[in-house]
Amino acid sequence: MKSILENRPELARQVADVAEVAGYLWQKGWAERNGGNMTINITDAVDAEIRALPAISGRIPIGKELPHLKDRYFFCKGTNKRMRDLARWPMDNGAVIRICDDCVSYEIVADHPVKPTSELPAHLSMHNYLIGKGSSYKAAIHTHPIDLVAMTHHAPFLEKDVLTRLLWSMIPETRAFCPRGLGIVRYQLPSSIELADATIDQLEEYDVVMWEKHGVCAVGEDIMEAFDMIDTLSKSAQIYLTARSMGFVPEGMSDAQMEELKVAFNLPK
Repeated sequence: MKSILENRPELARQVADVAEVAGYLWQKGWAERNGGNMTINITDAVDAEIRALPAISGRIPIGKELPHLKDRYFFCKGTNKRMRDLARWPMDNGAVIRICDDCVSYEIVADHPVKPTSELPAHLSMHNYLIGKGSSYKAAIHTHPIDLVAMTHHAPFLEKDVLTRLLWSMIPETRAFCPRGLGIVRYQLPSSIELADATIDQLEEYDVVMWEKHGVCAVGEDIMEAFDMIDTLSKSAQIYLTARSMGFVPEGMSDAQMEELKVAFNLPK
């Protein structure tokens, strides 16, 4: 069967980026078994021929109404699919979906009837929010960084902006490349609408959101940008935890030093 990617270089490039990031997540140990998921809004790369494709699935309910997603197209990692397999065979372990006119359901259009991630409501809610606010962000990623998840098991770190300031202070790049910091969502059942709604609340202020005892979500212009923010925060967490394992609490950059960075890089917070 002909792949939807054939003779569509921009769409093929975007899916290849997802596959590349999937490989990074597996190599880092952040994607055990089928853990984690990614979605990208590919609507801009969809042509008339794709729009005319018949569905290869029935209509599947999302669980909530997402009015800004009508007739939008997404590439999504499949449920129960492994990141290491997505890295090698993206179109066998992911699918292109189209949001139906009712804005409460979707259908699969290519390449195979691979049902998307069980956390699709959270992902599509993020995309709906981003489109609604006129954002240029088109990618969402959820993964399980060991160091960052470990830090959510310590209650004081779950207070607003405690982890943001701590991780910013470990290395200048984190302050510069994650300028909006890290939001926190207290534990919610995975794949639930409650988790989706709580994540949207945090995206009002942050681009990266921690799910307590679960993982991290990030949104960005593309999948590489979203990955880079999580990777940078993880580096800061490793510096902090390494210092603690050496027997001392790291000093971190001072408020004055972080303010200097804010001014130099014209950062928002």
